[in-house]
Amino acid sequence: MSRRSVLVAVGWVTTVAVATLIGLGAIRLVGESITGTPGGVRSEAEIERALAAPEPTPGGTTGGPSTASAAPSASAGVRRSFATGGGTAVAECGPDGVRLVSWAPAQGYRVREVDRGPDDDVEVTFEGSAGKHELKVRCIGTEPVAVADD
Repeated sequence: MSRRSVLVAVGWVTTVAVATLIGLGAIRLVGESITGTPGGVRSEAEIERALAAPEPTPGGTTGGPSTASAAPSASAGVRRSFATGGGTAVAECGPDGVRLVSWAPAQGYRVREVDRGPDDDVEVTFEGSAGKHELKVRCIGTEPVAVADD
């Protein structure tokens, strides 16, 4: 093997290694915002804590007199998350009754039916190859509570 062939092979291997390292660095730098959840995957307990925490006020007000209108906000009630084997849902009680704020099927399930409210009760049905899971929520006082389906 000639000296020139060896230099070409070494140059090619070096070029491939450098290109691979640059590509991996670029993916690491921007990949999280493209393909993943910023900050990583969150546990169910972390999600429940985040949903239970009060929402920040716009403009960073710290309890001074409010300049907002006197109309009640759409999120004046208590929010609570619920988990079933088929998925999760977040419900909220308000002046018009209970409403589903959000819902998400678990892996392998899909949302079959949703009654988002506001109403006396709301429901979401998750269906998958392992079966069907129904979640029905009502307000007891100002707090959403899961109840047995009638």
